[in-house]
Amino acid sequence: MTLEEIRDRLSALDRQLLAIVAERQRLSGEVAEAKRSSGRATRDFQRERLVLMQARSNAEAMGVSPDLAESVMRLLIRGSLTEQERIRVAAAGRGSGQPALVIGGAGKMGRWFTEFLTSQSYSVTVADPTGPLEGYAYVADWRDTQLDYDLIVVATPLKVANLVLQELAARKPRGTIFDIGSLKTPLRQGVNALREAGCRVTSIHPMFGPDTELLSGRHVIFVDCGHAEALDQAQMLFASTMADRVVMSLDEHDRLIAYVLGLSHALNIAFFTALADSGEAAPRLAQLSSTTYDAQVDISTKVANENPDLYFEIQSLNDYGRDSLNALRVAVERLCNAVAAGDAASFVQLMQRGREYLAGRVRQT
Repeated sequence: MTLEEIRDRLSALDRQLLAIVAERQRLSGEVAEAKRSSGRATRDFQRERLVLMQARSNAEAMGVSPDLAESVMRLLIRGSLTEQERIRVAAAGRGSGQPALVIGGAGKMGRWFTEFLTSQSYSVTVADPTGPLEGYAYVADWRDTQLDYDLIVVATPLKVANLVLQELAARKPRGTIFDIGSLKTPLRQGVNALREAGCRVTSIHPMFGPDTELLSGRHVIFVDCGHAEALDQAQMLFASTMADRVVMSLDEHDRLIAYVLGLSHALNIAFFTALADSGEAAPRLAQLSSTTYDAQVDISTKVANENPDLYFEIQSLNDYGRDSLNALRVAVERLCNAVAAGDAASFVQLMQRGREYLAGRVRQT
């Protein structure tokens, strides 16, 4: 065959592959319905392992890389799970037409919650001064509404959220109210005001970004603000998903987030700042990069492209934020001192302690 004929044949195969993928997605929908009807969980890890092992075995017999086959199957499984989760959430229909208000609904995470609540049959109104969200009821200012909603989600920046919560407390709406802030101590006044006003208040922190489709392996943190029914209602929103739900207190949340977000963000900011100040050109470093360097650059690139105002809030507004930054400073000083003194034993001790600590994480998961 000529080169063009070969390319035509490849194009035909590509179309066949996509047709097979589409059929697989359709069958995934049937699987979702069957699991829902029988009360079975969306995710079946034993089945996934069997599918991956079969893919590797079949690939080897066909002369195809087993690693490539496993990578392809993992993508297909992820697509299948995403479709099954979407169907399960929609089928639960917890909203049943109940009215919900998303304050800040045109923002990235506000939009995610708007779509998420709509998928559960809530009738969602978006309140956002930046403008409407196509396909949704809209008000520029939530203060202009009667607040006659069963659910009110506050998806604004942290400093604004605290004021919104306090203003909501003054009006005592009947519905459940929760924010989705990355920190909770800056919202303490607003949360306390709602609680003292007798409102149904709780607080959640989705540990994922607005581009997330599949919630399997993701965590959603629920902060107990003293109203059991509000906490239960917020948790039930995610009951039909595969997200891991974790309940904790307000102070425990921010103490742990200081390390989960604050420390990890600071480490990556320090990494790309050191590179930017090094005088070495990024393309030149990429020519001789290592696996570790490439992995770190990938993570740092994502951090560098995030919202700097949000990331500054996470560092500066957390009552426990200085603890993690001081821990990072002390750790870097210990590393520098060990290297400067030629102290191999101290260096090895740092590595060994880290290995033992991270091994504990693996055992827990």
